[in-house]
Amino acid sequence: MTTPHPLRLACIGCGARAQTYTALAAHQPERFQIIAAADPMPARVEKIRQISGRADFRGFSNAEALLAAGKLADVVIIATQDNDHYAPCCRALELGYNVLLEKPIATRAAQVLDIERRARKADRRVMVCFVLRFSAFYRKAKEIINSGALGEIVSIQASEGVEPWHQAHSFVRGHWSVVGKSSPMILSKCCHDTDIVHWLVGRRCKRIASFGSLEFFRAERAPAGAPARCTDGCPVGDTCPYNALRYINEKRAFWLESVFDRAQTATPEEITAWLCTSPWGRCVYRCDNDAVDRQVLAMEFEGGVTGTFTMTAFENGRHLEIYGTRGVLKGGETYRKHFGANLVFLPHEGEPVRYSVKAADGGYESHAGGDPGLVNALYDEMTRPPGAPLEAGIDATVHSHMITFAAEEARLTGRTVAIEEFQKALAKGA
Repeated sequence: MTTPHPLRLACIGCGARAQTYTALAAHQPERFQIIAAADPMPARVEKIRQISGRADFRGFSNAEALLAAGKLADVVIIATQDNDHYAPCCRALELGYNVLLEKPIATRAAQVLDIERRARKADRRVMVCFVLRFSAFYRKAKEIINSGALGEIVSIQASEGVEPWHQAHSFVRGHWSVVGKSSPMILSKCCHDTDIVHWLVGRRCKRIASFGSLEFFRAERAPAGAPARCTDGCPVGDTCPYNALRYINEKRAFWLESVFDRAQTATPEEITAWLCTSPWGRCVYRCDNDAVDRQVLAMEFEGGVTGTFTMTAFENGRHLEIYGTRGVLKGGETYRKHFGANLVFLPHEGEPVRYSVKAADGGYESHAGGDPGLVNALYDEMTRPPGAPLEAGIDATVHSHMITFAAEEARLTGRTVAIEEFQKALAKGA
């Protein structure tokens, strides 16, 4: 359907996420116009310029410069590194922007609550990029729950297998490896998951306990004679699954591309030279990382619903089990790969029902498939009548973040945390 007033979009941060969202938006010119972007890397701004296809596109060297130019667009997409979400979001709200904010909302609980407060005060809309809410897999699960087929939800179990190479790339060598410089693993990687559990259950979490640690990617686990860098000649390099020289070949697509702007055209020699000084060239057992490689959450929701969530570096994909008074719903990557169905409903009496779903972009049904869903929803969300709630608005997603912050508090202190009391204490200290 043609819309008379396309939303004008500006980007702060022009990395992989922003490029994905703007590329999807560019395919709907009747709904979106991409008119500006800011990033310290000129090549990344240029990518957004090319995606926009506009002669009047404006590029800026940083967030401050774009925001100093006044209100250029209807919606600003903030897709910077996690620690750089808070300040530009606050300024954008002051200028009258609505915001599409990459997750997490912020890396500190008090900042999350402050953005919620500022958005309400400014009467602006903040839509959080929780793409799982828009993925085919989880929307089908929500549809089955809402149909009443499961009866009353009793308990939910969810897990995320980060995948060993992803853990090494992002949380050992990469941007999220040091908690003090980024945020806890349960927030940076798994606020998607706490959000989807909260969304599926449809109730607030009351209490939470958590356990987890960094056990594998540690110096004492290094093979004998392993050097500081994979480029220094490792004696087990030929068999080590984490050998950084794999970025030259099979790990070049997507993984190297996400951190090295010349990944597609660089020669093997150029990539090797880059690895000699890059964080991604380090031995995974000799980094400065402190992000956990395993963590489990135990949750109690309103109405007595119980839940668990497990994050592990040593599995691939997300899995889900929901137990109801009339049946059980199970699904995830293993079901898709080995049984040909994304979800299976097992009634307590009767025959199983299998469900296959398809991502809107033909991709991974439970994550990447949510990207087009998110962008497709963006126009409708930002043009809803005043006072209408957003499907992934900040008022609906702050609680998901509070679950992660309370979980980390529980992990570090070894106690069960009451989330409402935890949030009240934050508000008092603000």
